[in-house]
Formats: sequence, C-alpha cells, structure tokens
Amino acid sequence: MKKWSVIIILAVSQFVMILDSTVMNVSISSVAADLGTSISGMQAAITLYALTMAAFMLTGGKLGDRWGRKRAFLIGSIVYGIGSLITALSPNLTTLLFGWSLVEGLGAVLVIPAIAALTAANYKGKDRIVAFSIIGAATGIAAAAGPLIGGLVTTYFSWRYVFAAETLIMIAVLLLSGSIRDERTSKKVSIDLQSSALSAGGMALLVFGVLQSKTWGWISPVTVPVINGWEVAPFGISLVFYLIIAGVFLLWLFVRRQKSLETQGKTPLLRISIFTIAPLRSALSVLMSQYFTIAALFFVIPVYLQTILGYDALQTGIKLVPLSIGLVIFSALGSKLSSTIPARRITRFGQIAMTLGVFFVFASIQPELHSSFFWVGMFVIGAGFGLLASQLGNILMSSVDKKDTAVVGGVQGTFQNLGTSLGTAVVGSVFMLTLASGFGAAVQANTDLSNETKTQVAAKASTGIEIVSEEQAKQIVQDNGGSAATAETVSTVYEASQLQALREAMAIVLGISIISLLLSRNLPAKLT
Repeated sequence: MKKWSVIIILAVSQFVMILDSTVMNVSISSVAADLGTSISGMQAAITLYALTMAAFMLTGGKLGDRWGRKRAFLIGSIVYGIGSLITALSPNLTTLLFGWSLVEGLGAVLVIPAIAALTAANYKGKDRIVAFSIIGAATGIAAAAGPLIGGLVTTYFSWRYVFAAETLIMIAVLLLSGSIRDERTSKKVSIDLQSSALSAGGMALLVFGVLQSKTWGWISPVTVPVINGWEVAPFGISLVFYLIIAGVFLLWLFVRRQKSLETQGKTPLLRISIFTIAPLRSALSVLMSQYFTIAALFFVIPVYLQTILGYDALQTGIKLVPLSIGLVIFSALGSKLSSTIPARRITRFGQIAMTLGVFFVFASIQPELHSSFFWVGMFVIGAGFGLLASQLGNILMSSVDKKDTAVVGGVQGTFQNLGTSLGTAVVGSVFMLTLASGFGAAVQANTDLSNETKTQVAAKASTGIEIVSEEQAKQIVQDNGGSAATAETVSTVYEASQLQALREAMAIVLGISIISLLLSRNLPAKLT
C-alpha cells in the first residue's frame, strides 16, 4: 500500500481539479438563482474556468520545470484551495468569476502538469501504466460523480459546501505530500513572456469570440456592442468574426515564435517539433474531442432536464448515474485489457462507444424524456469515456522521451481544457442562437397570436433569448401584459423551440464525435 500512497495523493488532487466544473453544470440553475444571474452568466463562468486553464497550462508546466514539479504542485494546491474558499463565499457572479474561473484556474495550471510529471517520476514500467490508469480513472470518475455529488449537496445543503470541502481536501493533500519524490532539473529553465502572452491572448480571443456569438452573432450582427458610445461592427460584420480571426492570428504568431526560439537554440514555451510525432498528434486530437463532447453534454443535458423537464439538481445527478456506472466499469476494464489488447484498438472502441452514446442521447430528447434511450446513451458514453481515460494519458507520455513528460503534461492539460471551454462555448452559444431565431420564427408563424404580441416577441428575440422554464416563460408574458391564453400559447411555442435548439446543439456534438474517429488513425498499437 505504501508504494501506491503517492499516486493516491495525486489522484485525489486530479479528482478535485475535475470535480467542480461538473458540480457547476448540474447545479447551474441553483447557482444562477443564488447569485442573481442567468444561465448565460453561468455558461460564461464555466467557459472561462476552462479557458483560464487552457490559456496558462503551458506556462504552468514551464514553471514546474523551473521551480521543480513538487514545488509547483504544492504552490498550485495552495492557490487552488484559496480559490475554492473564495468561490464558496461568493455573493455574486463577479466574485465567482474571480474565485472560481480565475484563482482556481491559475492553481490548476500548476497542479495538473505536475501531476503527470510526478506520476512519471515516481513509477516505472508496469507500475507506471497502472499509475496513469489510476489518474485517468480519477479524471473520469470525477467527471461522472460530480453531477451526483453536486446534485445531492445542492439539493439538501448548498453548492457552496462542495467548494468549502475542496479547500479542506487541498489542505490534507499538502499535509500528506511529503512522500512524493521529485526529479531535479539539470539546468535553469527560462520562460519566454512573449510566448506566454501570445498563447494566452490567442486562446482567450478565440474562446471569448465563440462565447459572445450567442449575443453578437457569428457573421451578421445579432446585437452590436457599444464601446465609448460607438457601435462596433466594422463593415457590418459581427465583432465575433474579428475576435476569432485575431485569436487565430495570435496563435499563428505563437507557433512561429516557438519555431524561431527552437531554431536559435533558446528555450521555447512549447517545442513545436514534438507535434511531428504522429501518435502524439492523434492522441491530442482524440483527447480534445473527448472533452469537447463531455463539456457540451454536461451543459446541454442539465439545461434540458432542469428547464424543460423541471428536474432539481439531485434528480439531474441521478439521471447521469448510468454514465458513472459505465465509466467506472470500463476504465478498470480498459486498464486491465491494456496488457493484452493494443492501445489503439481500446481507444477506437472508446471513441465508437461515445459516438453511439451521443446518438442515443440525441434520440432521447423529446417533450417527455425517452428514458430507455437516455439510460443506454449515458451508459455507453460513460463506457467510452472510461476506455479513453484508461489509455490516453499513457499514450501521450509514451510518445515522447522522459525529458519531455512535463511539456506533454502541459500540452495535455491545454488540449483538455481548450476542448472543455470550446465545448461549453460553441454548443451553448449555438443552442442560444438557434433558440432565439427558432422561437422568433415560430411565433411569427403562429396564427393564434396577435400582431402586437408578435412584435414584442420579435423585439425580444432580436437581442437574444434567455433560457427559462415553461412556467417562467408564462410568467414573463403575463408580467408584460399578456393574457393567460397568450402566455400559454407563447410558452408552448417556446418549449418546442427549446427542444429543437437542443437537438441542433446535440447534432454538433455528434458530428465532432464522428470527426474524432477520423483523427485517430495514427494511435500506436503498443506503448513503450
């Protein structure tokens, strides 16, 4: 047991790192109500949390090289614990964004790369395969158990207790971390600040642009932001388009600078040459699409269950239990089979399972939940996630030399969180945009509504539609002078529009899952 004490500490830390984003998703309605914000505000918080980690993960990994991985792990644990405490005490969305999206995110960028590197440093051979499987299982179980834990605590106590508990766990991790062994770096590591700025700025502009698409539109402006009294929509094109182009341009400059530094014999933030390794590229593509899918589902499904079907946080968590069951069983099975079945085959099975699961969940989204389809879909998604979690960490680390494990740990965290932030931003924004356009069109086509009502709805839909329940929609209409009959008609149209918007958002998730299968052809058959 002593041999595995280090990996238990690291796995607990990994569990906590993953846990609270899933807690936020399942508790999304309760947290929004508690903080006086909207579902759209919570989407921003969830997205920005993952974005902070994606934007600074490479820098966090480099700081681990400079300070030592164990020291980075300990400092990150302290920062993360402080952020969790701020989150637990948050009185409003602004404080939540600071404590959770920023402070916790910055703590995680030190802890996550260090976990991967310390796992590689403390275990060798078959023990290392088992150790990475445990880390992968902790990641998957946290993603699966988070909704149930969050639902239970939110329903009977408060979501705040989850974050208070995280603070206590990080204190325990700090007290028990003495057994973790670190490997000293042989040279002084420098950090190129320009590279850090380009990387963080590029990802921030890209994801922020996608996030704002629900309000400003992708190409044609839905609403036009006003800055210092000036409407900003150059040449009649949405500002989102320019933000995304600017983000891509900064990331291109980042890649060019890394190549230049490497050519000059200087220390880049990221050695671009590692991407010439085909198995690494494939594994990162699969990882990113895996987390895109999970993040998208964990935003869309709670919204469906809570706003359309009226479930509370605990009922939502219980509905996601099949995912947890599939994940636990198949992450353990994947680890056991890895000694006899090629990693590529296990990973492919995982991808196919996630794709099939998404299809079943897609089919289950009806005015009344198709429970059998939903149950099968969530179980199969969990099974696929478990198989992938049991393989991808070790595939990534086995693709490079030992000296690059910390770098790959940072890249792994970057792709994982970029996938998460894009999953929430893209699918959430598409859902809200299609809801607004679909609802507006359906109201205009409805012959039972007066022209005055249609004009009012059109004006509201042109600036975006908030995600509310059918009962809330009725109340909004009545509060604006509508009759009971008008409120009933509008709310019925709104619910149908929500369902259609959810289906269109889920179609994107299904498409990403299928594309991921095409990107995994270079996965290795055997691990070194």
